[in-house]
Amino acid sequence: MVLCITSLVSNKMKTFTNVDQYIQEFEKETQERLIAIRKLIQETAPEAIESISYGMPAYKVNGKPLVYFGGYKSHIGFYATPTGHSAFEKELSKYKQGKGSVQFPLDEPLPVKLIKEIVLFRLAENQAKSGKK
Repeated sequence: MVLCITSLVSNKMKTFTNVDQYIQEFEKETQERLIAIRKLIQETAPEAIESISYGMPAYKVNGKPLVYFGGYKSHIGFYATPTGHSAFEKELSKYKQGKGSVQFPLDEPLPVKLIKEIVLFRLAENQAKSGKK
């Protein structure tokens, strides 16, 4: 069974069946950043299951959401649920945020170390909730 998700990209409704297809919809600079985040998540949480959810790349561990990310015209949205953001409130304070989201501007370096720390935090949370190590 193939799950198709619809997302708003470039003001057009698009349906994606996988993360590669999602990433290909963006400009080269944005693609590079999306690929970098994807690789970082895969290396940090190799057991994470990749999918498309809410119209963007999503990762789950032990059946629980880990993180999501998405490309936009001027930023990369990163979603580590509210707990991932509240735990790194100080570090994320320089970025525009919403509840459970943060925006990494395309005209600034991607905070790779911070993203990795957040993924590790969320991974530990998911493992603790499921009783796994």
